[in-house]
Amino acid sequence: MRPIREILEAQSVVVIGASRDQEKPGAQLLKVLMEVGFAGRVAGVNPQGGEVFGLPLYSSVRDVPFDIDLAVLLIPPRFVPDALRDCAARGVKGAVISAEGFAETGTEGAAYQEDVRAILKSSGMRGFGPNTLGLVNTKTKLTTSYFANSRMLAPGSIGFAAQSGIFVGALLRYLSSLDGLHLSKGIGLGNKVDVNESDALSFMADDEQTKIIGLYLEDVKDGNRFAKTLKKAAAKKPVLIIKSGRTRAGAQASASHTASMAVEDAVFDGIVRQAGAIRLHAIDEFVRTLKGFLNMPLPLGDRLAYVSYSGAQAIMSVDTTMEQGLQTAKLADATLARIGRVIATSSKTKNPVDIFPDWLTHGYEKTITEVVKALLDDRGVDGIVFISFAETNPDVYQSLIDVVQSDRRKPVFVSLLGDSRDKAACEHLLEAGGLPCCDFPEQAVRVFARMRQYAGKTGNPNSRGSS
Repeated sequence: MRPIREILEAQSVVVIGASRDQEKPGAQLLKVLMEVGFAGRVAGVNPQGGEVFGLPLYSSVRDVPFDIDLAVLLIPPRFVPDALRDCAARGVKGAVISAEGFAETGTEGAAYQEDVRAILKSSGMRGFGPNTLGLVNTKTKLTTSYFANSRMLAPGSIGFAAQSGIFVGALLRYLSSLDGLHLSKGIGLGNKVDVNESDALSFMADDEQTKIIGLYLEDVKDGNRFAKTLKKAAAKKPVLIIKSGRTRAGAQASASHTASMAVEDAVFDGIVRQAGAIRLHAIDEFVRTLKGFLNMPLPLGDRLAYVSYSGAQAIMSVDTTMEQGLQTAKLADATLARIGRVIATSSKTKNPVDIFPDWLTHGYEKTITEVVKALLDDRGVDGIVFISFAETNPDVYQSLIDVVQSDRRKPVFVSLLGDSRDKAACEHLLEAGGLPCCDFPEQAVRVFARMRQYAGKTGNPNSRGSS
């Protein structure tokens, strides 16, 4: 079988099932490819011929006058096998099969899927799906999603493969609306008639644009191959995995979603842990953890320091730190002395550092920057969680951004509370400046713990034990 890189780097795309009705998915995909700036050749296939958006619609894939790297099949399941045979005869390298209605629906759909599998295997053509929105390559502006837009195709460094169209579609739209969370490559696996999670992992592990890998899985096709591939991938870059179907009810739901077979959850957990990857259980956890890995250096140890205006939030953060198997940093005497220049009460200079009410004397910006600088210089501190309130003027946090951007030795996380509009404005400035924000500081502690887990498991050369 040919490598899937050839399909993800396709220079020509044909949409089979391209309608002359401009509102139908096939026509919309042709429009999207033009609008997002895909530089390759594009055409549509429709038995009645014609054109849409100024592009020709050929009556058969055999009539397309250029070599075809990728065919996107937006047609009902019963027509897919014959269309694939035409693609194979035409020398098409790969196909995205978007339709639902295959093995996940019963006997008839399963028969169609077996036909698809046999055609792909005999021809060497690679197949994605069925039941998927398909592919994204932000470097070349390739997409097979008919509701993609230019923002979703902005180049980034997150490689993502998912066994569900919603993750390559709606999640991509959500991530692209956030500061700095853009994809490098996206692979929709669907029912995995051919390309599976191990193929996707192997590709993204070697992809230079991809710096961090995300997976959403409902099952695993080949456990031994997956375990080996995952270990190799995690040794090169962080791999974050959401695996659903943890419960009996969830497993039954996944079977009707993508015809998935249940995987013993404890076994899957062990595979992930031994490989050095990170397993998550929800999308919000996934997004927060992405922010940490993408924007911050890996921690060199497990000792956290906290800067806070809220004693309650600091205490809850300390509790979470202990629960996560981390430590609360003991500050050096020199650090305490430096902090004492802006925090007059000696008990408030200790970890957690309480900035209230002393910031009223020295000014908020000076107080927080002096404290953070001192903690960054303390060799007994491996990470910082900054807990404060959302100011009405977000610009007060620019000095904190400048400090952290100029000193990349340790991860720094921010958690703000206050008016929701002020909070959103402050977080927008902070995250645009590369500081990951969490709604609550305990969440930041958990992200730090995952980063530390990865750094320790994969033998990060800069990693050190706690002193």
